[in-house]
Amino acid sequence: MSTVITMPQQGLTEESSVIAEWYVKEGDAVSVGTPLFAIETGKATFDVESEAAGTVLGIFAAEGDDVPIKAPVCVIGEPGEAFERPAGAAPAAAPTAPEAEKKPVVEAAPAATSAPAKSNAEEGVFASPRAKAAAERAGVDWHNATPTGAEGRVMERDIAALAANRGRTTIAAKEAAAEGEEEFEIVKNSGIRKVIAQNMHDSLAGMAQLSMTAYFDATELFAFRAKVKAMGEKLGYPNISINDMILFAVSRTVLDHPLFNAHFSEKETKIFHRVHLGVATNTERGLMVPTLFNADLKSLNMISREAKALSAACRENTIKPDQLTGGTITVTNLGNNDISSFTPVINPPQTAIIGVCSPEYRVRPGKDGEIEMYRAMGISLTFDHRAVDGAPAAAFLHDFCQRLENFSLLLAE
Repeated sequence: MSTVITMPQQGLTEESSVIAEWYVKEGDAVSVGTPLFAIETGKATFDVESEAAGTVLGIFAAEGDDVPIKAPVCVIGEPGEAFERPAGAAPAAAPTAPEAEKKPVVEAAPAATSAPAKSNAEEGVFASPRAKAAAERAGVDWHNATPTGAEGRVMERDIAALAANRGRTTIAAKEAAAEGEEEFEIVKNSGIRKVIAQNMHDSLAGMAQLSMTAYFDATELFAFRAKVKAMGEKLGYPNISINDMILFAVSRTVLDHPLFNAHFSEKETKIFHRVHLGVATNTERGLMVPTLFNADLKSLNMISREAKALSAACRENTIKPDQLTGGTITVTNLGNNDISSFTPVINPPQTAIIGVCSPEYRVRPGKDGEIEMYRAMGISLTFDHRAVDGAPAAAFLHDFCQRLENFSLLLAE
């Protein structure tokens, strides 16, 4: 009896998934657990494995098709077993002819050696290999040289004369203008790119977003980081990063400013009692934001380990859809890219997002009126002005920076 493989539901909110890639074709033998195809939910890519052993009798969707949840995707059974192809399914693959019936392949005769290329004016002007090499080095077009060689051939001396006369029509320009040459490449947008584009557009179009940036003294933060690097392995600590410390500080600060740990809609504001941190993660497929749930209940070590595991799962395409939802506030870090300030875009329906900027040295008044330098970092806060006003936003940002400047005391909370 045949087994129909349907589109699985990978998340509570998913209504369909895109067939990203087929690993098998009709007629292939498979076992239980054999990867059949990959699906793209818009948040991650997942492999779907066979639930039965047998032969792939029919494939009902092609790569790139958006298939509803629970809809038939393929069928597995015994060779030759009858099955019903759903209406609107992808056409069946053409049968492969048996080896004995295949027509012999007639090899084409070797192509005749082509004559040297003519000039653009089609005047039959040729160039010696040395002349062409000289033209490439000089950055000139050998077609523009006056030939002095036998049978009207361009020689190396002709290239030298052309260069001396500043005939600077470059080979690169010549090739760029060649007739029929493509000047661009078309790359089909992936499902996750479409989702990112829609979310970002909806976010900016539907919110009154405002950003502000403050700088804090990161001296203590980097001193703590140095201690962890020096003693962490010996004490069994994970490799706690600056970003981990910032995530920890967010989880301890935002509950004192509840409007920033909330979801906003036109009808209501939902304020959360626990902090579910969105950790923006850059991947080859696009930006993903896994959620570190109940971060306010977790130690710095726990946050460090879990944040790294979530980011790794995103990059390896093993993240689960439920781990990409439910965030109450998001942190995005561009600190490794020499960014002084930026305006991160809120992940709706959240009311705020925190952007972490690069470390830099700033000056301030020191003792006895002298100027001193200190290591600073910028924090960019974008908030939804529909949900919260500027003064509370400034207070939250100030409080957050104060906690980062006194990180050791924050660990005692």
